[in-house]
This record gives sequence, C-alpha cells and structure tokens, in this order.
Amino acid sequence: MKPFNKTTFRREIGDYLGVFLGVNLTALGLVWFLIPNKIAAGGVSGLATVLYYLWHWPVGLVMLLINIPLFLAGLFFYGTGFGLRTFFGAVFLSLTVEYWGKMAHPLTLDPLLAALCGGVLSGLGVGLAFRFRGTTGGTDIAAKILSRFSNFTPGQALLIFDGIVIALAGLVFRSFELMLYALIAVVVSGKTIDGVVEGFNYAKGALIISGRSEKIAARIMAELGRGVTGLNGRGLYSGEAREVLLCIIGRMEEARLKRLVKEEDPRAFMIITDVHEVLGEGFKE
Repeated sequence: MKPFNKTTFRREIGDYLGVFLGVNLTALGLVWFLIPNKIAAGGVSGLATVLYYLWHWPVGLVMLLINIPLFLAGLFFYGTGFGLRTFFGAVFLSLTVEYWGKMAHPLTLDPLLAALCGGVLSGLGVGLAFRFRGTTGGTDIAAKILSRFSNFTPGQALLIFDGIVIALAGLVFRSFELMLYALIAVVVSGKTIDGVVEGFNYAKGALIISGRSEKIAARIMAELGRGVTGLNGRGLYSGEAREVLLCIIGRMEEARLKRLVKEEDPRAFMIITDVHEVLGEGFKE
C-alpha cells in the first residue's frame, strides 16, 4: 500500500469539492433557465429535456441512464481517478437536477434571456468540473476524450456533439426558433467553458523579426515596461541569421507595441496572438 500523503489527500478533496460546485451550477442553469423554456442546449441534458416534454420522463433519471456507457468510456481512457470523479459528477448532477427542480423556480420565461443566462451558468459549472479534473458526465466526457486526441478545445468539441442534439430537438419541437435559442446557449456555454479552463484574462504574445531588434527591445523595455527575450533564428530561404524577439504584453498595450515597432522598422515581421494563463512577474502569480 502507498503511504498516506496529506497533500495528495487535500488536493483530491479540493477536486471533489470543485466538481460538486460545478455540478450545482450546471443543474441551476438547467432548472432556472433551459429546461422550463424547452431549450435543449445539446448533450445528455438536452436529450433528456426533449424526452421530458415528449413522455414526462424525469430529466435527472434519463441523464443518469445515458451517462452509464459514457462513464465506462471515460473509465477506459482516463483510469480509475477520472472514472471516480466522473461517476461522482454524473450521479450528483442527476440528483441535483431533480433536487433543484423541486426546490427552485424558473427565473425567466424569455427564451433569449434563458439561453444567455443558462449558457453562462451551465458553462461555468462544466468549466469548473473540467478545471478540477472531472466532468459533469454526458457529452462532456466525449468532448474531453476528443480534445485529448485532436486540436479541438473542450468547448469546440462540445459544439460538435451538441449540434446533433439541437437538430434533433428542433425536429421534435417543430420550432426553428428554439433551435436558434439552443444554439445561442451552446455557443455561450462553450465560450464560458474555454474561459474557465484556459483563463479569461488572456494577454498578447508577440514574435518580432527585425534587423533592428536591439533598438526595438530597448524601447519595449523602456516604454512598455515589459521584458523581452531574444531567440536565435535563421531564415531557411536566405540562410541569414536573425534575432527573434519574444514579448508578452497586456491587451491594452498591443497598439502601442505595433506603433513602436513600425517606427523603428516598418519592414519588421510580427506575429501577435492571444496567450492564456500567463504566469510570472508582471502577470498573475
């Protein structure tokens, strides 16, 4: 047997608490906004919503029954640790949907507001579950597996699976408007998931190739107060060696950086991209 590790135990408890919080937020998003407005925003919960309005089957029970094979898939790909957290998330999501369904009342019957608010709240819950190394079950498992073996983010993978459920719900409810509202909820949820998992406070990363790299770097450090790293580079076509500057800046500093580089070298080559979860001096500790 492995010796008891207090740090590992605390981390595991923290993970389960994080997943539990995410499950409750997801359930409230469904009960407060999506289910009462017939917004089947994809996934197992969307399919359960359709079956609820067709045959009055309990949403939580249907979700649990559908989650069984998906749970087995997660157990196969991620092992017992993932399986236990997934089982915990899936079971408690079903229970909390039933619990909050009896305790809570819809906050709005406006489908647009429901799609927006439900998408944010459920996306926040799923994102928290992902962040704490679990899921809320359903197509979250399939999305996590797909994102592992592809370039899709978890939010993008969910869009793929959820689109199928949305189309099915549109056919059953015979309402193109409900399809559009469900699509809005899925997009908002996916963006929220990516924000929670990857970080909302993204910065900008810049790669600068110029023959005047030293002067550009000096101005960046002096005027923007940002550090600059020089990387050795070589153009494979010309064979010429060039120093490549790497710099991480805040979003509001992008225009100043572009102007600064252009003033020093109008022919400089720049790549600017979004950077998530920047850790270190000058950014999040």
